[in-house]
Amino acid sequence: MERRKSRKIKLKNTFIGGDSDILVQSMLNVPANNIEGSVEQAKELAAAGCQVIRFAVPNEDALALIEPIKKAVDVPLVADIHFDYRLALGAVDRGIDKIRINPGNIGDESRVKAVADACKAKNIPIRIGVNSGSLEKEILAKYGSPTPQAMVESALYHAGLLEKFDFEDIVISIKSSNVNTMISAYELAAERCDYPLHLGVTEAGTERMGIIKSSVGIGSLLTRGIGDTIRVSLTDAPVKEVFAAFDILKAIGLKNDSPYLISCPTCGRTKIDLVSLAKQVEEKLRDCRKPIKVAVMGCIVNGPGEAKEADIGIAGGDGNGLIFKKGEILRKVDENDLLDELMKEIEKL
Repeated sequence: MERRKSRKIKLKNTFIGGDSDILVQSMLNVPANNIEGSVEQAKELAAAGCQVIRFAVPNEDALALIEPIKKAVDVPLVADIHFDYRLALGAVDRGIDKIRINPGNIGDESRVKAVADACKAKNIPIRIGVNSGSLEKEILAKYGSPTPQAMVESALYHAGLLEKFDFEDIVISIKSSNVNTMISAYELAAERCDYPLHLGVTEAGTERMGIIKSSVGIGSLLTRGIGDTIRVSLTDAPVKEVFAAFDILKAIGLKNDSPYLISCPTCGRTKIDLVSLAKQVEEKLRDCRKPIKVAVMGCIVNGPGEAKEADIGIAGGDGNGLIFKKGEILRKVDENDLLDELMKEIEKL
């Protein structure tokens, strides 16, 4: 698929936009005053492959999070700041890699300039975060509700404040809890500017519904080449956001450095506990970094034939199963040995 041509912005040891990979983000949900817990959660996210980590900086004490987290992980860190521009300046002084602000709520233009100048001096990008609940009264009055057009106008207004002070290392997010509104807003933003776009459905919900809404919103935009970095927002453990984001990228072919699992939904022909087996295979493959397609199929009908493009796979039988490779049967094994035998074959690939 052809991606939208966005600006390429440096972020610590990586890039956002342009021809760069789409980066996966998450956010710490440990209380800001819990430094030890925040460090441990950041390490867990880094181990899961999270490529950008954000955390809230609600007050001056929270600035103490930056240094210990930077020492613990080699992942770009983003300070999430509202209202107090001094917190942004403090985060810059302490070595933060990126700032997330809403320029319109940090005070007069002299404060916006102070943040822009500080970030520009240290090559720190700024993400402008707009959502349906943060629109200016004037814009809300103009459109009557948080429409896609209203949110994009707000985002570009904030970008204009930074541009006024010769700052253009900007990333834009325009999130809504309404999937259709979110999609339309990003489509409009993609037409009206070339800044990198951070995709997400805000307040998406708990794990099940949050993943569904995020997959529809984020996935549909990515298939049209829109989006440079993503966050799947869940009311759950942040590491689950990372796994879900990578799964979205794998599903549409934008992440090809790890296994792609296919499995059948089972039917009356299935004679083994395929549901449990598929979940075990998925968990075993979590840390695998081989770009392979793995099939877990319920019977010979949907096994080597239907999944013949799989690099390796298993097909259930009556208390046993087949190991197959690219549609060719390798051998028959006992049901209890299927998982181990499959993993042995994966290790050979």
